[in-house]
Amino acid sequence: MGSRVELFEQIRRDRDREELSIRELARRHGVHRRTVRQALASALPPERKRPESRPAPSLGRYHRLIDDWLRADRDAPPKQRHTAKRIHERLVEEHGAEVSERTVREHVAGRRRELGLAGDAYVPQTHPPGAQAEVDWGRAEAVIAGVQQEVKLFLMRASHSGAALVLPYPAETQQAFLEAHARAFAFLGGVPERVRYDNLRSAVQKVLRGRRREEQDRFVALRSHYLFESSFTTPGIGGAHEKGGVEGEVGRFRRGHLVPVPRVESFEELVSLCERASEADLGRRIVGRPASVGELLSAERELMRRLPSEPFDCAESSTVRVNRKALVTVRQNHYSVPVSLVGRKVSARIHARAVEIASDGQVVARHERSRGRYETTAKLSHYGAALWRKPGALRGALALSQERERGSWPEVFDALWRRIEERTTPSEAARQMVDVAMLCDELGAESVELAARGALAAGCADGRAVAVLARRSERPAPEPLSLDEQLVARERALPDLAAYDAMLEGGR
Repeated sequence: MGSRVELFEQIRRDRDREELSIRELARRHGVHRRTVRQALASALPPERKRPESRPAPSLGRYHRLIDDWLRADRDAPPKQRHTAKRIHERLVEEHGAEVSERTVREHVAGRRRELGLAGDAYVPQTHPPGAQAEVDWGRAEAVIAGVQQEVKLFLMRASHSGAALVLPYPAETQQAFLEAHARAFAFLGGVPERVRYDNLRSAVQKVLRGRRREEQDRFVALRSHYLFESSFTTPGIGGAHEKGGVEGEVGRFRRGHLVPVPRVESFEELVSLCERASEADLGRRIVGRPASVGELLSAERELMRRLPSEPFDCAESSTVRVNRKALVTVRQNHYSVPVSLVGRKVSARIHARAVEIASDGQVVARHERSRGRYETTAKLSHYGAALWRKPGALRGALALSQERERGSWPEVFDALWRRIEERTTPSEAARQMVDVAMLCDELGAESVELAARGALAAGCADGRAVAVLARRSERPAPEPLSLDEQLVARERALPDLAAYDAMLEGGR
């Protein structure tokens, strides 16, 4: 049977040649008279109306759940809302739904129109292997240790293969920017010929006329170390299309791996989550590509520049003086060091998420880097010697307050403190608690906490007893002797009296 266009042509020819009636034409061609009228009116058949799709019975039970997710998206960050693909994945993985992705897409599309949520469109591009990578920062929300906060996402994407590494950081600092480059190049397994940026402060000090830029010295050093070329987009929104691959990748990663908003116990856990997600994305296949992302990356590595033998030193160094409060000032924030260093000059190394202070080549303090300005971060162990001389200062010490906030000073320590004060003077009780704090730095807070609980349970409220219990728990338990070893030990334990008997005989 021919197409409807050919059928219309035959009807129109028969009418022209024989001047047959509509009824006769319908009988001859076996069609309805309405079809004959359509053919006589136009050589092209009208488009057939598609039947209205009805909800699949298998999806009906999840309609309310899908609607709840879409409604919740109104309060979620705009770039971390559900896509139809993500909804289908959650239905299958979390609820065991047996429904096709197409069915879910059709349902979500209708609901999305009603809710006024629109998707973004991206322009596909092509690049030679190993020629270019793109870098950008994005934003996401995460619940870290029970607190929801915004994190910054660094992303480097190889333009040819589509392989990308995403790393979260508390802030868009230059140290984070440099460190992320080193980790991204290691992830890609090589250095692309050129890396494309917008006008990031970490790289660009001043935007000059056209595409000329005055670049940051540390960025120039990074580029010199890895020997790649850099290029920058046109300032403003107009330059966004010039690196559309990485722009779209940030959103895709957020929707695919950070929806719903992730809940983690620490920032390190969030970093591991993003690294695992980046590795998993190597197995996906981009539409129109001949192979998976990982397979294309393997071939692309052969054309990239090899990694240097040593990674780039991303930390920034400076020399600072310790003030009378045993604090050093680094980037307008204050960090504690041992009181024995008061008045001395020490070196500080600024990393993306940490600050290290060293004296005579030895690291004496390491702190999480403060994100604000004029903040003070202190550790109680740094003030042990001063608190031993001035025990009354312990109760109101800033370092003690921060140890409580960090969870390094458990409630059982305060209970022990109160019990010690009941049997001795406040100064002596404070000194014993200083010893307990110093012990935490040596053996770990968990071991000392268990020892404190054991001392209280035994009715022995004494800091020295806590030290004994904590050190005893650190000793490895002796392994039991085997049967052969026990027999050998018994044989060795028997004394040999032959020499003694000979001495007695000689005496006689």
